[in-house]
Amino acid sequence: MSGETITRSQLSEAVYQEVGLSRNESADLLESVLTKISNTLAGGESVKISSFGSFSVRSKGQRIGRNPKTGEEVPILPRKVLVFRPSQVLKSKISGLPVEQPSPPTFGSSEFE
Repeated sequence: MSGETITRSQLSEAVYQEVGLSRNESADLLESVLTKISNTLAGGESVKISSFGSFSVRSKGQRIGRNPKTGEEVPILPRKVLVFRPSQVLKSKISGLPVEQPSPPTFGSSEFE
């Protein structure tokens, strides 16, 4: 693990460099995207980003846990947790394996002539 973390300002700067929007417009665009994702998840819906992964909210029921220091049983209340599932493309990229992309359709066959 490299220990590095990318920040909002770094993402905004990357948008500025790649897209060519002003720094303020890049920050606003990033903020808009993050707000949309957050609001969608807060509303109980899933978010799927192609070639990256999907985010969803899962409800966990009440269960009994133990205090590791005393061994005392403690109820863990029901809660919602955020779940991220990476896409196969992202998994391959992280593991250093070649990424398999579907081949584009070919239109040179005689059925289209």
